[in-house]
Amino acid sequence: MFSASIIRLNSLLISLCVLFFVTSAWADTLPQVQLQIGMHIVKAEVAANNESRMQGLMFRKNLEKNQGMLFVFDSSDLHAMWMKNTPLPLSVAFIDEKGVILNIEEMKPFTDAIHAATKPAKYALEMNSGWFNQKGIKAGDIITNLKF
Repeated sequence: MFSASIIRLNSLLISLCVLFFVTSAWADTLPQVQLQIGMHIVKAEVAANNESRMQGLMFRKNLEKNQGMLFVFDSSDLHAMWMKNTPLPLSVAFIDEKGVILNIEEMKPFTDAIHAATKPAKYALEMNSGWFNQKGIKAGDIITNLKF
């Protein structure tokens, strides 16, 4: 019985290590873009297909200070986000086709709560929780360099 428990524990640890390395390697393959919001510069990974949008920041343990993830949707719509399997507290800004921030939502880790755009959005930008508020960024502000 004891050896079976050790084998299961070893299997779990190996699975978690593989998941960590696969997730880290996957993140390194996403294209990146430099966005500007007023005087603030954001380095964002770009999730522009179904696979990368579905993965998002799941399983990530940290984001650098001015780092985020830009979700590029196929069309403008009332898109929504959730935090399943996401250990980071995040803020998300929903953005229209012209780069105007429609609304900003705070999202708690590991929750299934739905956070949605208030109007049709073409993009969503996830940043560390409170980042937009700390920088004085609000609905109506414009994000530039959205070249998708």
